[in-house]
Amino acid sequence: TTKKDKFSIEQQLGGIGASMSFSVDASTLQIGGKCLRKDFPLLATLLAEQLREAAFPETELVKLKKQLEGAMRAQLDDTDFRAADAFSRAIFPPGHPNRQPTPDEFMAAVGRTSVGDVRAFHSKYYGPTGMRLVIVGDVDPASVQAELRRVFEGWTGGSIPPPAPLAPLLKSAGEETVFMPEKTSVSVILGQPTQLRYSDPDSLALRVATRIFGSGFTGRLMSSVRDKEGLTYGIYAGVDNDIGSDGDWRIGATFSPALLEQGIASTKRQLMLWREKGVTEEELARSKSRTAGSYKVGLATTSGLAGTILLLLDAGMPLEFVDEYPQRVDALTLEQVNDAIRKHIDPERMVLVEAGTVPGAATAVN
Repeated sequence: TTKKDKFSIEQQLGGIGASMSFSVDASTLQIGGKCLRKDFPLLATLLAEQLREAAFPETELVKLKKQLEGAMRAQLDDTDFRAADAFSRAIFPPGHPNRQPTPDEFMAAVGRTSVGDVRAFHSKYYGPTGMRLVIVGDVDPASVQAELRRVFEGWTGGSIPPPAPLAPLLKSAGEETVFMPEKTSVSVILGQPTQLRYSDPDSLALRVATRIFGSGFTGRLMSSVRDKEGLTYGIYAGVDNDIGSDGDWRIGATFSPALLEQGIASTKRQLMLWREKGVTEEELARSKSRTAGSYKVGLATTSGLAGTILLLLDAGMPLEFVDEYPQRVDALTLEQVNDAIRKHIDPERMVLVEAGTVPGAATAVN
């Protein structure tokens, strides 16, 4: 900050056994912090100082650019990253928050970014407008609110991003290959945009159905493609990227090059069976129990509860949902779950992305 260097801030946090972190995704700044109840005033002061009085020294930007360049080089050698990166551009149109720039575009943008650009961005977009702080623990709400008013008094600015238009459904099936020589495995993603946000009525039913299909060792994909047929190191299905915008549905898997064709064929067979036949009453009952159980376990810690509350607020859902979630899961009917699959999943309009040493391929697709 303009008042303290990073070592001074770290020393103050370490002196009270507290922590603080900042991270960003495509459209959101995330702040995390933890401290003893008595030390909240200091944590709040440091948080406000870093948000309001950031220094942005030139030397730190130079270091960051080198770090980003090194991190990107490492990612470009990772088959999972390359598959997910290409998948985002295959299903999301330009301008959609879930569409990633190409690695070359990203690094070019990093290279031309100046400290002046960073300061202008901070001035324009950082502020209390659209900011949510969730504080969980043995604290007195009135005291906490008073501290926040004190440290943020007079701070203005910020913005709420406009709602993103829905990504159009794919018109037909597609396939992309990112060839990477001398890899021992191929990362595969098969999926589509959902046109669903987390808060949409069908979202919960689709999540529960997808859990039955592809979550962990009890999911259909693992029990069939891996355990019975021995074709994959790992495979899953999930709904993702749907908090601030519409998201995607995907199957992710890793195959050896020699088993790639068999593995994809087996995966597609299971997908078609799930799409056409749906799930059973027994599977739904087990999934309901596990979904509600894991949700309750996640609320057992202060950080878990804070994260859940923030997720629901960011998704535009009422706070009552925090308590009602297990009941809403339990209320799902077999008809609702299977209807959600048939309504929102279409294997005939999915993209298949393969990244690695794909047999028969010889060029990289960006």
